Amino acid sequence: MSEYIHGGDIYSQPVRLDFSINVNPLGIPEGVKAAAEASIERCGVYPDSRCARLAEALSQKEGVEEKRIVCGNGAADLIFGLALALKPKKALVAAPSFAEYEKALETVGCRTEHFFLTESENFALRPEKVRKALKEHDGEGTEKLDLLFLCSPNNPTGQGVGREDMEQIARWCRQRNIWLAVDQCFEEFLEEPEAYSVVPALKDFPNLVVFKAFTKSFAMAGLRLGYALCASAELAEGLRQVRQPWSVSAVAQAAGLAALKEKDFLRQTRSLIAKERPWLSAQLEKLGMKVYPSQVNYLLFRAPGRENLKEELLKREILIRSCANFTGLGEDTYRVCIRRREENRQLISALKEIEER
Repeated sequence: MSEYIHGGDIYSQPVRLDFSINVNPLGIPEGVKAAAEASIERCGVYPDSRCARLAEALSQKEGVEEKRIVCGNGAADLIFGLALALKPKKALVAAPSFAEYEKALETVGCRTEHFFLTESENFALRPEKVRKALKEHDGEGTEKLDLLFLCSPNNPTGQGVGREDMEQIARWCRQRNIWLAVDQCFEEFLEEPEAYSVVPALKDFPNLVVFKAFTKSFAMAGLRLGYALCASAELAEGLRQVRQPWSVSAVAQAAGLAALKEKDFLRQTRSLIAKERPWLSAQLEKLGMKVYPSQVNYLLFRAPGRENLKEELLKREILIRSCANFTGLGEDTYRVCIRRREENRQLISALKEIEER
């Protein structure tokens, strides 16, 4: 199993500006930080392994029964847990997309098939493309397909699939007896997240599971906290059975409870992103980059002839995400998160320096 390099490597090199991870540019809310600090007093005892208080609060937020909610050490923890709980033999994954789906499937010996999002369509994930892929990989003369992983909004492309389209995909999966796992960790960055949320469909599709996390929206990457919303109570219990006990720390649980009380923080975040995303996109295009449409807090772009752009920026202690190891993307493809204007200006200034050399 080959190593997969993510963004956020600020440990092996000096980095003063990290554009490689897609966390909230406002940083962790003060109320969340205070709750995390206060919880240190409880670190002498084991945390609640079932995260009961957090699950209750999430139930109120999401409108899903507590018994169908499973908390984990980040969404990735639960994605690996799903693979262990279902033990699929064959799964389908979009490309490019988050690599941990395939990594999780590899751990249980699952064969992974890809369907490719195309540059000519700006890497949009269209339902008909999914339908065609389902027919191809679950048709006569081929091994049964057990699981479809989708990411909406997709990482690294930044585009979401609307609720009606996702429900249609869920319908096709149900007809074929295929599990549908939808990663919605970036949903809160959408201008209208309700129009893209697939959570209401849980009541209609027993084959559906949705992953979410506090990591990105509340800048809690170091605390590690995610959750799964399962249509099936049996699947939720299956996830609990394969998880390690006490995988969600007392600090993470306290931070999560505090984050759910933040009423204006995400609105402020969306306002900032709506202002900065078009500005940063336009500045990148002025420098000759091919920028793909995004609906969230990061941009995917091509820098023709600049396969070493990440290394050039690292000389200036600025880290961006090379997308060369995403299936379906080339050596000159990169992703940057959207930060505050002054930080975005510093990125553009550094890129101008490189272009002028």
